[in-house]
Amino acid sequence: MKRALDILISAPLLAILSPIILLVAIGVAIDVGTPVFFRQTRPGLHGRPFDILKFRTMRNSRTADGRDRPDSERLTRFGCWLRATSLDELPELWNVIRGDMSLVGPRPLLMHYLPLYSDEQMRRHDVRPGLTGWAQVNGRNALTWEEKFRHDLWYIENRSLRLDLRILLLTAKSVIGRHGISHGESATMPEFKGSGTNAAPRDRGV
Repeated sequence: MKRALDILISAPLLAILSPIILLVAIGVAIDVGTPVFFRQTRPGLHGRPFDILKFRTMRNSRTADGRDRPDSERLTRFGCWLRATSLDELPELWNVIRGDMSLVGPRPLLMHYLPLYSDEQMRRHDVRPGLTGWAQVNGRNALTWEEKFRHDLWYIENRSLRLDLRILLLTAKSVIGRHGISHGESATMPEFKGSGTNAAPRDRGV
């Protein structure tokens, strides 16, 4: 049922939003440069790698010694707007159709985080990663890593189609209100360094 819901929603949505996706792609090409898509390998169901697809929001800019400049310096004004409106994530609908992702689930993070998770945190890969999730509607990037993982694990223990539909509705509200786009003064979340905690998630209710 969950997979059917993913297809029934994401396929028509991708078709309906195709003019907007085209306009965004043109804007990214002009403001950020080409290629317009950002591809990166992320862990999916059971930690299996897949290539996530997003619109680029940062320019390629390096220091004199060849290192990437800080995210805050590479993030363009247009890219910041794309993140604020979540339009940069529209290409992920293709990942949902392919079966790499689901509409709702824990957000796919980075491959090199896998060895840093506790056994409890690793359970976030018991389900497909999502375009949105319980953590995204409860603070998004304004949360700490520990809070994000607690929300992810709570979702896994309480997941249902009813909860998925509620998260999708709350996501629309969160995107319109542009809540939790950044983490404090940072343009992006800080690097996860590992926690070593095996604490179970607190019950937040639905």
